[in-house]
Amino acid sequence: MTIANIILILVVVSIFSYVIYYTIKKKKEAEVEVQVDIDDKTYTIGKMIEFIKKRLDEITKVNLYDIGLSEEELKRRKNKKYELKKALKGCTYGDVNDKKYVKELIFDLLEKEYGVTESNISKAIPFDIPSQLSPQDKFDILIYRYKKEFGYEALTELIKKYNLATLKYVAGETKPSYVITDQEIEEIYEKENIVLSFSDKLAVVVQRIYQHYKGYSSIDEVRDMNIDGISGGVSGLPESFLSQVAQSDGDYLEQVAEHKVPRACDSIWIFFQGKSIRLAFLSFGTEAELKRVCQNIYKYNNPGQLSDTNGYKINEMKDGSRVVVVRPSFSETWAFFVRKFDVKRSTLEQWFKGEPGCEESIELLKYLVKGARIISITGEQGCGKTTMLMGMIENIYETMNIRVQETAFELHLRKIYPTRNILTFRETETISGQEGLDVQKKTDGSVNIIRRSCNRPRSILDDPSSTGCI
Repeated sequence: MTIANIILILVVVSIFSYVIYYTIKKKKEAEVEVQVDIDDKTYTIGKMIEFIKKRLDEITKVNLYDIGLSEEELKRRKNKKYELKKALKGCTYGDVNDKKYVKELIFDLLEKEYGVTESNISKAIPFDIPSQLSPQDKFDILIYRYKKEFGYEALTELIKKYNLATLKYVAGETKPSYVITDQEIEEIYEKENIVLSFSDKLAVVVQRIYQHYKGYSSIDEVRDMNIDGISGGVSGLPESFLSQVAQSDGDYLEQVAEHKVPRACDSIWIFFQGKSIRLAFLSFGTEAELKRVCQNIYKYNNPGQLSDTNGYKINEMKDGSRVVVVRPSFSETWAFFVRKFDVKRSTLEQWFKGEPGCEESIELLKYLVKGARIISITGEQGCGKTTMLMGMIENIYETMNIRVQETAFELHLRKIYPTRNILTFRETETISGQEGLDVQKKTDGSVNIIRRSCNRPRSILDDPSSTGCI
């Protein structure tokens, strides 16, 4: 063998060895756990949010073809990457399954990569020192514990158990109101005497991180509960008003700074069994956080951009909830309204709940529906119009086709009656409710259900085209 051949062989072997080394190195770099620089603030919520944002960004953007994976492993990694991207997008629309997936991943990253342990987790939330827990910390722990037992009925069970949905006087107010205060939450927390395992503590921390990263801030868990609705930004002082006050009344501004006077970002209300209840112990913290929630909560199915020229959006969320968002200059502050509708089968007997004379009223309504009469249901918000309507629909003959016109999809009748001939239309930016009704006239509908607010144009109600229009 000549010297030239030996040199050529050595060059080829060197190149081949370098390629193998480079491939193995890239694979290890892609799989190596993130090294965390530990200091006094490492295990605070803010630092952990930064880590999670960076880590998930790395996972979703890594180039899998540079790692040198086998075909089977590459396919598995691609599917996992796609699933994560889909979940990160879906969880912002109110999809509880995507939310669960993202939270489980955050849990694993904190425990396995970030190094959260029993000894340092209290730097995020002081679980071991109840006196240092804020009312929001205590509420988060209470909801976590109740949710393990009651699921999405957790908030309802908490309110009923401690009779929180009652009129009460609050310091500084001359008239009673529906409100749940800091003091009530603290008293309930003491009575419950909750003992948390490390896994429980980490789950609470994960929820806190998630709600500021991909969720809806302080209302994230409350929004998922089986309540009638939730709203924010509808009370307290707007940011624009504070700048005006600063020029004329320094003392008042100081009271606002000390949280003695609520701001718009401190405004969180729930709609519970027909009552609007203010959650005085919860806050978005800043106007920017309230704005972030308003900008994200309506985005399902890309309804268009909320802008100064188009200052409101009416849409639905992934779970069928109706969401309305408004912003300045159309409204004095950023605000949102989420209305939830229970799609479980409703009956007239459940709606009347054994009131005097209910049997006669139920029979009358059944005969009106079966007789295909024109019926109008009116009343104030939250009085039960939708629930009653759903109970009446049960008595429409199976042979009759149903057509529904709504401002936004709310009834979801096909979830309740999947085998019946039902089609729902809604208004869009380019199709009015009247045009939608005109289209219905050309279909084979036997019963037309028209759902509109009483303060909207009444052209639809003036011309019910079909017998049996409700």
